[in-house]
Amino acid sequence: MPLTTDIVRTWRKPRAVIRDILDQGRREDRAIAFLLIACFLIFVAQWPRLSRVAAGFDLPPGADAPELSRLMAYEFMAWVMIWPLLFYVIAALSHLIAKLFGGKGDWYGARIALFWSLLATVPVLLLYGLTAGFVGPGVQTNLVGAIWVLAFGLIWGQSLREAESKA
Repeated sequence: MPLTTDIVRTWRKPRAVIRDILDQGRREDRAIAFLLIACFLIFVAQWPRLSRVAAGFDLPPGADAPELSRLMAYEFMAWVMIWPLLFYVIAALSHLIAKLFGGKGDWYGARIALFWSLLATVPVLLLYGLTAGFVGPGVQTNLVGAIWVLAFGLIWGQSLREAESKA
């Protein structure tokens, strides 16, 4: 199935989607693709907020607006170079914690559960970026951020549960 169809299905049945992905066999190229696509889209989601900051909005009094290209370079480095490595560590830690609670899965399943959950919730992060860019800090931005945290937590939890139930 196309990624977009699976993303929509994930919001309704995350365990079924992760089961389908895991049943396709162990494919590290798929795992890294999920992660890098998600991280790149999160980087893209930052653009409206970065443009707002570079335009001088939401800065402390007396602060100079930073250069947009500098902000973009820092965000790119963070989301495309650093965060992918950290997500591998987070996936490994989640697998170890699941093992403590009787998880029977493997490292690959834990990685897929995290990376897919991140990719499946990226549309909300794109909305968050637009809200942060056009509205700025406030209730609306916090609400969209809270929706993402809740959705990501639920989808990741269900995905990890399914991945760790496979022997």
